[in-house]
Amino acid sequence: MGVTQLNLEFCFQGKKLRGFSCELIRSPYGVFPERMVTIACQIVVPILLSGLGMTTAGLVMNAMQHWPVFVEVKDLLTLVPPLVGLKGNLEMTLASRLSTAANTGQIDDLHEQHKVISSNLALVQVQATVVGLLAALAALLLGAVSREELDLTTVGLLCASSVLTAFLAALALGMLMVCIVIGARKLGVNPDNIATPIAASLGDLITLSILALVSSFFYKYKDNWYLTPLVCMAFVALTPVWGMMAKQSPPIVKILKFGWFPIILAMVISSFGGLILSKTVSEPQYRGMAIFTPIICGVGGNLVAIQTSRISTYLHIWSTPGVLPLWMNKMWPDPCSTFCSSEINSMSARVLLFLVIPGHLIFFLVIYLVEGHSVTSSKTFVVLYLLAGLIQVTVLLYLAEVMVRLTWHQALDPDSHCIPYLTGLGDLLGTGLLALCFLVNWLLRSRAELDGFAELVSGPP
Repeated sequence: MGVTQLNLEFCFQGKKLRGFSCELIRSPYGVFPERMVTIACQIVVPILLSGLGMTTAGLVMNAMQHWPVFVEVKDLLTLVPPLVGLKGNLEMTLASRLSTAANTGQIDDLHEQHKVISSNLALVQVQATVVGLLAALAALLLGAVSREELDLTTVGLLCASSVLTAFLAALALGMLMVCIVIGARKLGVNPDNIATPIAASLGDLITLSILALVSSFFYKYKDNWYLTPLVCMAFVALTPVWGMMAKQSPPIVKILKFGWFPIILAMVISSFGGLILSKTVSEPQYRGMAIFTPIICGVGGNLVAIQTSRISTYLHIWSTPGVLPLWMNKMWPDPCSTFCSSEINSMSARVLLFLVIPGHLIFFLVIYLVEGHSVTSSKTFVVLYLLAGLIQVTVLLYLAEVMVRLTWHQALDPDSHCIPYLTGLGDLLGTGLLALCFLVNWLLRSRAELDGFAELVSGPP
């Protein structure tokens, strides 16, 4: 479906028309593409801000891993990726839904705006409570593999910390997303380009800070056995209230009924990333793992959420659920067409891919300047780290193109069904590739040291 845009510019002197100019633009793809420079300018600043937020989160995580509660309750580290991943499962999904609503004019009317915002925020609170509780149970089950007995005090601490952290983080970030999307709409900026990066810029830091403070509070009062069950029951009891508020909007009712599988599966996937983190963070060869985990996971999830949100908005504007445009009718597109074609979504994928290495270099430099003694500065590790980040984002961007097409073909909303999967996969890929970087770097360094020792021994007396 091609569309034509007519731009008219009138020149007045006083009240008299003195001239006008006319510009006719036709797009064969049914949408007027943004230029690469426009996309990059709108994305770069939020991405850098989000990266600095994730860098700060990494520094916070590196410090809090030595807190008494994290030393004694190892399963808290397993909770970190799924709870931090809630910004992908919930907040980025919320930002994407609100961005789509803004770009399609659904929130221009004040009454409709109030209904859309309140139902979306209530939905996020329901999801945060349930997923927070399930994340704690998943952490307990994964930790039970290497533990002979289960302490009920630990169970209560994990569940209460997870539920309260998820609830407070979802509330704070949800309100922030509403303000950003409405503000971007008023300023004429595409919310798809800025909402998800800003969600990520504060999401990791807010979630980790809340988790550290809440878990330390419950650890301090662990002798009061009734405290943690009471907190869990209170938040579970509030869930029906949020559910009733969410039912104001029919699309939200559909998500409330059928949208649980993506976020729960994404939480499970992220939990395996948490298991990798909890098993490696205290080992000497993985020194620095706690700092870089939020960054590599956050950057990957952030970039793929932007791309998913853009493709979803594109389809919502110019197509009907269940029907793909002719130029997107392939369910499994060629990777070359995903990154190298002239189509608007391919252009944005290239912009996002080009941001990976410069972004990671900036974040690495910031970490090295702040925590030089805690991270390795070898050229080998830097190259491996950049390669891991590039592989992660390339895989995620291609999967975003595939998954959005599959979900749209099934008449499902990509905003709610794709971003949770992709951010969960981003957590797992990022944590796994990062652990592999540390391991390969340690093996190469050990081999070099052994070779040097062998030369010293075999040298002349």
